[in-house]
Amino acid sequence: MPDALRLKGAFRMNTLGFIGMGNMAGALAEGFIRSGRLPASRIYAYAPHQEKLAASAARIGFTACASLKELTAAADTIVMACKPYQVEDVLKACREDLRGKALLSVALGWNFARYTALLDPSTRIQCIMPNTPALVREGVLLFEEAHSLAADERAEIMELFGALGMTVELPSALMGIGGAVAGCGPAFADLMMEAYADAGVKYGLPRETALRLAEQTLLGSARLALQSGEHPGVLKDRVTSPGGTTIRGVCALEKAAFRSACIESIDAVMSHDLKRRDN
Repeated sequence: MPDALRLKGAFRMNTLGFIGMGNMAGALAEGFIRSGRLPASRIYAYAPHQEKLAASAARIGFTACASLKELTAAADTIVMACKPYQVEDVLKACREDLRGKALLSVALGWNFARYTALLDPSTRIQCIMPNTPALVREGVLLFEEAHSLAADERAEIMELFGALGMTVELPSALMGIGGAVAGCGPAFADLMMEAYADAGVKYGLPRETALRLAEQTLLGSARLALQSGEHPGVLKDRVTSPGGTTIRGVCALEKAAFRSACIESIDAVMSHDLKRRDN
């Protein structure tokens, strides 16, 4: 077996199969290949829209399968990456074919307990919530604490996903809020970058230059916070000189309830999630 695939403990995963190949699955597959952890030749995928699947396969490099049966026969580890409302029907169609295999789910709203109720006990389950920056190996990948993988198998899978960013283990009860912050967060960050780029254009910067400045500033600020371990408030204080320009901008953001708006964006996500669970 190639050294790139041999991780700590007994080696288990030989081939990886995706059920569904939307934006997130594509980001994961491409990220695994780019990281060098898993060659394209060992990645398979099935999706009902075969033309779209073939186009993705040609672009990313994985092998497209014509049916669920073909996929489950080719892969020993399966990633459930279809739409959440489709999962139950998919499980009914391939429950027996998943016996003895590892199932990794990235479907929103599905957790270990829900899968356990529907699958054969021999199917090993791990729910993971990734976000789209995994494509550039800067993602957040949330692993549900409850799972049924073997210890060495889980270590291998966490190491594989860790090549795409930061892996964090959370109790089942906190996966929802973790997903709201990390999963929806990239859209909120994109909105902020776009807004500051608009401000740059308002005062004369070319659009492309304004975007690059906003993007790199957000990236650099996040990396500084991560690597320094300093609280963001401390880092903010280091930029705000008494009577200076930055503190005036901070005050304008406070007047506009910027921090409150950020918290309310998560409130909106969590409120929708709770309503969905109740219905």
